Amino acid sequence: MRKVLVAVLIVAAIGGAYALFDSRSDADEVGGPVAMNTPLPPLEGDSVSGGRVDFADLRGHVAVVNVWATWCAPCRAEQPGLARAADRYADRGVRFVGPNYQDNRAAARAWVDEFDVPYESLFDEQGRYADDLGFPYLPDTYVVDADGTIRWAIYGETNEEELSGLIDEVLAQQAS
Repeated sequence: MRKVLVAVLIVAAIGGAYALFDSRSDADEVGGPVAMNTPLPPLEGDSVSGGRVDFADLRGHVAVVNVWATWCAPCRAEQPGLARAADRYADRGVRFVGPNYQDNRAAARAWVDEFDVPYESLFDEQGRYADDLGFPYLPDTYVVDADGTIRWAIYGETNEEELSGLIDEVLAQQAS
């Protein structure tokens, strides 16, 4: 009887921990785009590479904001596709920025070098910017229109094809 009670308590504790850390609503789906109509929170700060990032510089441009961390395996998997997309859309005026979530600056700088990331990454050591976005987990990617409104969120890992489709859609809406 005691073993059964211990097993029940363990299962309840695991379920409770899952509920505590899974703060997303039922509408938030891992790995799929979610339509949004939310202003991009403003923030400025130091970049991973030592410069400055000012989100006001994104105004007037379709933008992609990808929250990442060096300790996040899905972030590592999606980074090459993000870099390719950033290169591919640069001549169309699309800006990319990558808030780096609660990381070590040296590790984040090494990541940027390893993946030859062609855009600035905001060093968000305390996770404040990610918190302002209300992100549920890493990675998260947001496609923002030229007026600064988040039009799409991808909760979880994305790929170049999925992201390109959303960027193309926002660019087409901006053109009409």
